[in-house]
Amino acid sequence: MNARSGQSLGRKLAYSGGSLAAAVSGQVIGFYLLYFYVDIIGLPLTYYKLGMVIYAIWNALNDPLAGHISDRTRSRWGRRIPYIRYLSLPLAISFALVWTPPAGLSHTGLFAYFIAVLFVFDTLFTFVVLNWTALFPEMYPSLDERSQVSALRQLMGLVGLVVGVALAPMLYSSLGWTNMGVVLAVVIAAGMYISLLGSFERPEIRGGESIPLGPALRHTFTNRSFITFVLASLLIQFCFGVMSAAMPLYAKYVLGVPDAQVTLLWAGIFGSAFVMLFLWQWITRRLAPRKSTLLAIVLFGVALAPFLYLTDLSGALAAVPFIGLGLAGLMMLIDVLIADVIDEDQVKTGTRREGMYFGMNGFVIRLSIALQGLVIGTVLQLGNYAQGLAQQPPEAIQAMRALMTVVPWIGLAGAFLAVWFHSLDGRRLEELKAEVARVQGGTPASG
Repeated sequence: MNARSGQSLGRKLAYSGGSLAAAVSGQVIGFYLLYFYVDIIGLPLTYYKLGMVIYAIWNALNDPLAGHISDRTRSRWGRRIPYIRYLSLPLAISFALVWTPPAGLSHTGLFAYFIAVLFVFDTLFTFVVLNWTALFPEMYPSLDERSQVSALRQLMGLVGLVVGVALAPMLYSSLGWTNMGVVLAVVIAAGMYISLLGSFERPEIRGGESIPLGPALRHTFTNRSFITFVLASLLIQFCFGVMSAAMPLYAKYVLGVPDAQVTLLWAGIFGSAFVMLFLWQWITRRLAPRKSTLLAIVLFGVALAPFLYLTDLSGALAAVPFIGLGLAGLMMLIDVLIADVIDEDQVKTGTRREGMYFGMNGFVIRLSIALQGLVIGTVLQLGNYAQGLAQQPPEAIQAMRALMTVVPWIGLAGAFLAVWFHSLDGRRLEELKAEVARVQGGTPASG
């Protein structure tokens, strides 16, 4: 095994700082873009919706393209690290520019600026974050290290989530939107550059020449292990997305909770997940990734059951920490599962293609966004949900309960089946680890 294995905890934490930067930039854009452009500076909603459709298409396509370009990069400085080193500052600047449109623009001019700055930001975000993520399987070959570093990454991501969701309103309220963008841009740049202190590449393990785009796509989508993984990943993301979108409606109309107190529910979920990540690191080492993922899916599903019956905030606050228990496992294990898929692909193709696999996973995950919108809209319509009513009809209340429970259960059942048929487990996984070590010219990466 490469001498870099067994890094210090400090270097692993440094690498994980990239997760904080990615979470801050992604969450602030996701939570506040609509509010800023439509409500604050007056971009017509029609323009906003058109812009988001165009943005979503590009957002989906650039993931596999960036991954393929990264896999084929050859330079004296590496194939992943140069993108992080040289594009992190432009990424931070583009983030700040999202919140700094020129004054006096017409609606058409504002729309053009909106599209342009989003395209630049998302392209830079994809190249930086995808390459940072792609370093993970290469740097950490053993299950012990992968579970530990994945837990650290998710911990830093939760910190970034808190900063992005909770700190942003404080900043734009006190400093203005432009200064908020600048402050958070500094956080983003700092997180990515700190990650370089714990990052390295292992060119000796990569194998032969990179694969052209056509064969690369064919190898990826004929890989059974990837198909079962990405289906599970898609459905897990769908379940969490539906639950997240339904939570404000559920809190307002089912629990009778003011908007400001919804934060308490999320604090219970993410606070629990923060602590439980350490437990899942221990569980994964003992059960292996596939069985641990099955357990996490079951626990997540069971934790949603009380939301069929809850009627007040106190009951919900008692229930949400159990959601964090299962969620923590799913957050951590996705990266561990895809790392094993990438190892298997190297044995089959003779080269490592982290960029393509993370890129294609990102592409497929984008489908969950459309699926969430379709399902949520349909369920609310069937429940006769009416905008603007202080009190919703009973059937709408049941629809909101279903979005918090029944709909995620259906998705989780599909994810459970996908993971059940995921073949990288037990003896086969042990044999794969031994074969990967042989291909890379080292010794087996022990768990």
